[in-house]
Amino acid sequence: MTSDTMKVEGDFPIRFRYTAGLAGEKFLREIRDNAQLVAARCPSCDLNYLPPRIYCERCMSSLNEFVPVENVGVVESYTLCTRDNEGKQLAKPVHLALVRFPSTYGGLIHNTKGRVSIGDRVRVVFKEKSERTGSILDIAYFEKIP
Repeated sequence: MTSDTMKVEGDFPIRFRYTAGLAGEKFLREIRDNAQLVAARCPSCDLNYLPPRIYCERCMSSLNEFVPVENVGVVESYTLCTRDNEGKQLAKPVHLALVRFPSTYGGLIHNTKGRVSIGDRVRVVFKEKSERTGSILDIAYFEKIP
């Protein structure tokens, strides 16, 4: 350590605001306001990105067009969580699934209502409009379609 370096130990409170970015905010607003999923469309590569992003990872084009996505998808993978992110036992296990949606590149991971299996068709169930806040948690869960 040089003489002009000072070391200070302790905790420093840091306040910040995380934003979802332009594409993420559009995605979350559509969920909140319209109970609708949207994807960002790349006209050059003919890809619809879900969740949306602001550029195409293949051709680097700016993505400014958003297209509606059907609220029905297919379970690609799933898991049962019995512990929280700190390793503590959950009172009730949580079922999660990675769901891919037709005509999109990507997918969403979220809670399911009960058990699902790979290949199951599920639909997105949104919270009531009065309960939605503009968060991914405005999706209540994925529900298996019989």
